[in-house]
Amino acid sequence: MWNDKQRGIRVSQEELLCKNACGYYGNPAWQGFCSKCWRERARPESTSREPRQDTRPSNDGAPPTFSKFEEKKNIEKGRRINTMRRLFWGTPSPPKHQEPSESHTNVLKAYQSLEPGDFPGFLKILKSPSSQRLQSRCTAFLNTMEAYHHLPVQKQSDLVQDFFQSFAEYFSSFPEAQVTQIMEHVEKLIMTRLHKWVFCHDSCDDEQKDLALQRRIRSLNWVTPQMLSVPFPDKKTAVTGDPFLPAITAIIEMDAKRAPQDKLVCVSKCSQHVFEALSTSNSEPANADDFLSGLIYVVLKANPPRLHSNMQYVIRFGLPHSLMAGESGYYFTNLSCAVAFIEKLDGPALNLSPEEFEAYMLRQRAPSAGKKRLQVSNDTQHLFEELTGRQEKLDQGMDALNTQLQTWVQAVHSQLDEATAQLALVQKEITAQAELSQVFSSSSHDASLQKDGEDQSLLVCNDEHAGPKDTDS
Repeated sequence: MWNDKQRGIRVSQEELLCKNACGYYGNPAWQGFCSKCWRERARPESTSREPRQDTRPSNDGAPPTFSKFEEKKNIEKGRRINTMRRLFWGTPSPPKHQEPSESHTNVLKAYQSLEPGDFPGFLKILKSPSSQRLQSRCTAFLNTMEAYHHLPVQKQSDLVQDFFQSFAEYFSSFPEAQVTQIMEHVEKLIMTRLHKWVFCHDSCDDEQKDLALQRRIRSLNWVTPQMLSVPFPDKKTAVTGDPFLPAITAIIEMDAKRAPQDKLVCVSKCSQHVFEALSTSNSEPANADDFLSGLIYVVLKANPPRLHSNMQYVIRFGLPHSLMAGESGYYFTNLSCAVAFIEKLDGPALNLSPEEFEAYMLRQRAPSAGKKRLQVSNDTQHLFEELTGRQEKLDQGMDALNTQLQTWVQAVHSQLDEATAQLALVQKEITAQAELSQVFSSSSHDASLQKDGEDQSLLVCNDEHAGPKDTDS
């Protein structure tokens, strides 16, 4: 799976799927099975190794051992499920289908109106009087789990998963997508409270494995991206700093989260940043081999705190659908493969001979310092050339801007001169019209006065001629 002279790491899509051919993603922590097949396989595992025996009574009257053991396991499983149902429903069996009450209908409508990712809205509905039953069941379960936190972690995992299943039965009439959305809120509510009790539990060896994995990653700090065949940006691509730095930050943040779903979000963000970093290397999209190589490089560089405990926490207490399918399941499966690769890393996987690999591990050999200096020098030269090119483009842009500014100033001055000239012409025309109007008014006034004088003279003359005639008469 891992050894390849061309690439160093190769993984196919089929190798990520469950060994039981159910179509879901498997996981190295479950020996290649998905969570559902692993749980179904783990419970009767001790009996599957024994040959099938006749369940009928034998001639000597000895009871069949296999049947008794299987009956005991079934009784124990049934008792645990009934306990969860009694805790949740108040009875050892789910409520029978009957006409829903008005309050029950209102509660369902409120949950149906939830927006994806609206956890505060979920808490508001859960605290409402109509959801008092659901709230009291959650509180009772949390108090019970905290009181019995000394139980083995696998037992607690089974109890939590059974509680999730019982809670989901309340929304059996909902579409699967809505049930999934509600259960993600329930998981966040429950596991945020239980994190301090079940994370890195005393009944398991997670802490020792965390330390061993950290020492293993620290001992491999000499591994270079070239050894892992990680596609890095070429010299023609303008990239400053490590393109995988956002992915490294995201995987480190996983330890600060409490809910399994939030930890999976960090894994998804890390994986998406890996794809973004790989996309800067060339124009071709990254394939599964490139992605796994980049993810291994990120884990080696980040050395995330308590990585094994965080992954086991998600496996034990996360919702099964989050790990079995979808983006989160694919990314988490690849992370598990990356950790398994690091734990079993050897020379051929890095295209090294066993002697070279051993020399690197014993610090008798290190990547060539001369090559490192040459790489740094080349990177510096490339950066200098890039900055010089940017400066030249900036100078050219400034020259072009100055030219455009001067052209604009000249155009503005020209338009201003033209407007000033037009204004002078308009003023002259207005002055001429005013003078002409004044002259015309004066002439009209003189003519009117002259006409009035003539009319008066004519009247006087007429009066003089008329006077003697009257006297004679």
